[in-house]
Amino acid sequence: QVQLVDSGGRLVQPGGSLRLSCAASKRIFGNYAMGWYRQAPGKQRELVARIFNSGSTNYADAVKGRFTISKDNAKNTVYLQMNSLKQEDTARYYCNTHFMDTNLDYWGQGTQVTVSS
Repeated sequence: QVQLVDSGGRLVQPGGSLRLSCAASKRIFGNYAMGWYRQAPGKQRELVARIFNSGSTNYADAVKGRFTISKDNAKNTVYLQMNSLKQEDTARYYCNTHFMDTNLDYWGQGTQVTVSS
């Protein structure tokens, strides 16, 4: 079992930047993807970005060119660098680890990002 602790969310002005962090309780092996999802009030949870064990990444169209996902294997941590933030990026952001072989998902508790002037 993997425990995820996500952090870094706060209030930021439009055009600002934030970096979210997701720390896993142990080293993750195998065929997996770690990523960030977000959920705004009244909306479904949606994929923001994810990074695979191979290092390949994919992003939601809404964040391409503004957000960057990366991982530090030595620290068992995944980061989401968010630049040029918009009001529509306001949501609770959740870290996720998905194991492709077993179809298991683990979630962080979420961290709130609010973009407002």
